[in-house]
Amino acid sequence: MTAETIAPPALEVRDLVVHYGPKRRRGRTEPAVDGVSFDIGPGETVGLVGESGSGKSTIGKAILGLQPPTSGTIRLNGRDITHMPLRERRSVIADLRVVFQDPYSSLNPAQTIGETLIEPLRILGVGKADGWRRAGETLWSVGLTADALHHYPDQFSGGQRQRIAVARALVCQPRVVVLDEPVSALDLSTQAQVLNLLADLRDQHQYSFLFVAHDLGVVRFLAQRAVVLYRGQIMEAGPVDAVTERPKHPYTAALTASAPVPRPAEQAQRREAREALGVGAAGAAAPSLTGCPFATRCPAADELTRTERPALRLLGESLVACHHATSDGPPEPLGATPG
Repeated sequence: MTAETIAPPALEVRDLVVHYGPKRRRGRTEPAVDGVSFDIGPGETVGLVGESGSGKSTIGKAILGLQPPTSGTIRLNGRDITHMPLRERRSVIADLRVVFQDPYSSLNPAQTIGETLIEPLRILGVGKADGWRRAGETLWSVGLTADALHHYPDQFSGGQRQRIAVARALVCQPRVVVLDEPVSALDLSTQAQVLNLLADLRDQHQYSFLFVAHDLGVVRFLAQRAVVLYRGQIMEAGPVDAVTERPKHPYTAALTASAPVPRPAEQAQRREAREALGVGAAGAAAPSLTGCPFATRCPAADELTRTERPALRLLGESLVACHHATSDGPPEPLGATPG
């Protein structure tokens, strides 16, 4: 392989651990993120997916400098930003941006859209005239006219506000954008519009997206690779088609079966498939700190599962953290008859 065939990652996360709370208690409490590693290449979208409390948003906060990591490293364009102070982060503001979940609270109601868009450009030293020009061009790229520059957020719908939030992230022409549940607050038709917009902009400008979501179906639409999280650990990671169509981990299989679809008959089949998996409900008792975090909900859990944390191993196209998964799929529930 040559330098022309392998581009260095735009974002590298290695062995990331994040604890909340006092340092003196960290050895006795479960970390919010526990040893997570992944890369995002230029022009690639990686989806972080999992239930509430899986650690996906905490990873995004650590990358953005909003939550200090306990250990591990985060590199942006090869530069270590793991513990970079917020003041110094001005030097990377152009390369690392974010789109937040709620389009209603993420924009300053006292600022016009133009003032919101040119603020990061002003920090970068871009002149006023050039800043307004770039702001107008960026609004046009997300499907809004330059007239929007002179209006306030409350004059726009939720979908339009999220387009404005996307424009605010892209006006600096960044390398990496963290998309923190960017469509979960929108109705289905508006979700599709925003997702199509993000895909088109990524392909046109080679943006790298970290797409945080709880819905595997939405992740499949936008991402090329998926990382499935549970209690701060990676359960499965790989090409998005392999993870969603041929899941190997029982948790991934349960998430896939839980993803909503617009067809009632298919939804009923998915519900039956999920029930057949025998996966326990969320909110089960906290697992041992040394075993698999999914052990209390896993229908195939045994003594090994409860006492030894499974390492990620390659099964087919995916990395899977499960002692008993095979290349054919998730393990059979204990007591089930094979075949």
